[in-house]
Amino acid sequence: MSEYSSFQAPLSAALQYAMEHLSPVSDVPVAATADLDTLRRQLRLPLGETGLDATVVIDDLVRGVKGGIIDSAGPRFFGWVIGGSLPAALAADWLTSAWDQNAGMYACAPAAAVVEEVAGEWLKDLLGLPATASFGLVTGCQMAHVTCLAAARHALLARQGWDVEMEGLAGSPSIRILTSTELHGTTVRAVRLLGLGQKHIVCLPED
Repeated sequence: MSEYSSFQAPLSAALQYAMEHLSPVSDVPVAATADLDTLRRQLRLPLGETGLDATVVIDDLVRGVKGGIIDSAGPRFFGWVIGGSLPAALAADWLTSAWDQNAGMYACAPAAAVVEEVAGEWLKDLLGLPATASFGLVTGCQMAHVTCLAAARHALLARQGWDVEMEGLAGSPSIRILTSTELHGTTVRAVRLLGLGQKHIVCLPED
């Protein structure tokens, strides 16, 4: 079997499982039907001395997560603000995994770098932001808070004549962080990670 053909069976299996999950008649619940111990038992398969056939891995994965996949994109899910996936977005995500580009910089992933550039331009246009504004695509809420607070830390200390990138925070002017009492937990973690100090968070009352 060629290296190329070895992808055919597991990808076909994954497609079949995906289509079953996305089917309009799918009855995926909005809450887990398996408890934590059950999921651990299903997924903690013994680590063998030899590898498994790729399709067997996919089958084992689907069996292992049974009862732990929830319909977070469905209309009856009210737990968090979690969006669904559009057909084009899902298909593009599959291609992203297949292309397997190291998107850290242009030199090793030219097309991926330009895709990010264009996506940023589109977002600025949609949000009415200046075309000259910088942007960054982050992995999620946590890194969004880290990135924004790092930019704020740089700007505020620069106004005080302090180069935080060169000097660090030791001896620098303190920074007060104003937020509401409804702040997200990732905000606190970002403040800790950036060395700003949790005691400098000032929560303003929110009704």
